[in-house]
Amino acid sequence: MSVVIVDYGSGNLRSAAKAFERAAGTAGPEIRVSDDAEDVVRATRIVLPGVGAFADCKRGIEALPGMLDALQEAVIDRRVPFLGICVGMQLMARFSFENGRHEGFGWIDGDVVALAPANGLKVPHMGWNDLAVTAPGHAVLAGLESGTHAYFVHGYHLRCAEPADVIATVAYGETLSAVVGRDNMIGTQFHPEKSQQAGLRLIANFLAWQP
Repeated sequence: MSVVIVDYGSGNLRSAAKAFERAAGTAGPEIRVSDDAEDVVRATRIVLPGVGAFADCKRGIEALPGMLDALQEAVIDRRVPFLGICVGMQLMARFSFENGRHEGFGWIDGDVVALAPANGLKVPHMGWNDLAVTAPGHAVLAGLESGTHAYFVHGYHLRCAEPADVIATVAYGETLSAVVGRDNMIGTQFHPEKSQQAGLRLIANFLAWQP
């Protein structure tokens, strides 16, 4: 097994890599941080992190020769297991409305919109919050029950058109998508690499997942 964490100039890649290495254990798969489309083509697991503005992240991926095509071919055509983290999850959407209208990958039917929490809660949503698992039978959520703490940092969220694509939510003045999933694709709005044991469990589940 070869796990590629895509390096397009966004996100704390070393932190993500260390979390994957820890979850995988000493006998686990190779974990590679790479900006090479050929590595993505050869990977058996693909991870797309993301921190910052949606449009900047999309441009970062487009700047890497062949990367968009490699992701499309691997994830959609060959159904290689994929994990998007934070903005990496949001990029799976059709469009983002963060500072304008920007096209996403279109892998998940939904749009990225601004948080509008009730009760005067601050934006961005930052800190630890409880997950509410809506698809407890999903293999990537094995061992993660409702009430599990996860670490969030975001001012926008993916609003899915299909409720079945949302497999966990979080309450922050409104109900938000915390984990989305379809076929061979998973996305987390929270940061598993910052979510201690819960994050390591999700990563280990992803590495073992056979969609």
